Amino acid sequence: MGAIAAIVDKSGGNVVPTTIAMLKGLTHRGTDAHGVSTHTHVKIAGSLEELEDTNLNSNITIGYNLSCSTSGDVPQPVLGNDYALVFDGRFFPSSEKTRLAEFASRFKEGSEENVGRVLKELDGAYAFAVSCSDKIIAGRDAYGLIPLYYGEDENTCGLASERKALWALGIRNVRSFPPGNVAVINKRGFTFEKAARIIQPRIRSISLEVAAKHLRKLLLESTIDRVRDVKKVALAFSGGLDSAVVAVLAKMSGVDVHLISVGLENQQELQHAESASRAIELPIHIQTYNINDVKEAVSKALWLIEEPNLMKVGIAIPFFWTAEIAQKIGCSVLLAGQGSDELFGGYRRYLAALDLKGAEALQKILYQDIISSYGTNFQRDYPVCAFHKVELRLPFIDREVMSFALSLPLELKIASTKDSLRKRVLRKVAENLEIPNSISYRTKKAIQYATGTDKALRKLAKSEGLTASGHLTKLFSKIYPDLEASP
Repeated sequence: MGAIAAIVDKSGGNVVPTTIAMLKGLTHRGTDAHGVSTHTHVKIAGSLEELEDTNLNSNITIGYNLSCSTSGDVPQPVLGNDYALVFDGRFFPSSEKTRLAEFASRFKEGSEENVGRVLKELDGAYAFAVSCSDKIIAGRDAYGLIPLYYGEDENTCGLASERKALWALGIRNVRSFPPGNVAVINKRGFTFEKAARIIQPRIRSISLEVAAKHLRKLLLESTIDRVRDVKKVALAFSGGLDSAVVAVLAKMSGVDVHLISVGLENQQELQHAESASRAIELPIHIQTYNINDVKEAVSKALWLIEEPNLMKVGIAIPFFWTAEIAQKIGCSVLLAGQGSDELFGGYRRYLAALDLKGAEALQKILYQDIISSYGTNFQRDYPVCAFHKVELRLPFIDREVMSFALSLPLELKIASTKDSLRKRVLRKVAENLEIPNSISYRTKKAIQYATGTDKALRKLAKSEGLTASGHLTKLFSKIYPDLEASP
């Protein structure tokens, strides 16, 4: 886990100092080691001050800040045969071999085709950049789990793990690197090619019982893959269906699981989470907050997610607190249940879509929600966890799990327009895991409401005579004064 920075100077000027400056703006993502490289030479240092003492000179450079989440994490960039690379994230199953060595073994002689093959063949959460003699080749996993951004102006093409590093260069039109793409970046700009995608498989004919049995198997394998390189993990736990399923599967995987629940004072959901933790026999860490804590956290959340969006901020704050607790109890990996609602029809709005547009249209909506999750969810959640040097891993976002879930008939997810619970097949999985009905058949409540952060944000805004969105936009403009804030 760490931070990527990469630059191509279109006029041929030396951008090594600029790359190091970008890394300085991303130190919250990693301080264990820092590195910068051309395609033939690399400089690794224990501090950015030491890194600045380098005679490297190139118009094409890449850099990396390292945060060690596992024993297999090593300083980067690393050199290959006439190239250097930085890689942020994991392949799953996770191991030292399948991170850098596996990637390097598949990349030969600056071939975009070989890089594209990685995206097609290897499952995981990752982004990377490869520095060659006359270009940078970059890519991002098909789901867009690991954030990566790009932008250019008349002089510079840049890549970074967060938008702020590119904004600091004066690049204003910063965009999310499209998932599953390979990009070639040179003095002429960016060229993208789609290499991997999330496929909508043919809908199969299958019973609820058979589907639940197979889904349980796939989810267990996915969870094992995401914890096999650690002995202890934290889990963002609401006491609801998604987090309870992941909790029990993580427990079955043999790892030491610590549940974490956060919320404002007097939130009933915390009492339920504590009761649910006892039911599944796992330890829980519960932390309550007040409106002053929200006031302090909101600016940090805005700085990290880089958007003044009310819903996203309302979710980012509890994740920020959860990752903070995970770090304090010594967990470098945080599991969560993101992706379940999109895969199994969990949101209430799907009922209205089913009623108005029909089953076939809703299947398409579910698929579109999955492929757009990188913008709505992952680019929000990963940065707030990375700030605390905690790596977020999502068992539902797995190639086999997603392919199977997308192939299921809609009636295994939503029984009818009056189905208040939805996610039928996943609830059957919970039954098979002997999770109590008080958990597996509990009505969903969105995290920003369950934790009380949405109400607190609106109360803070009202105290200043503003709408909640207006209050966030005002704060955002103070944090990033040189930008035009957009919702």
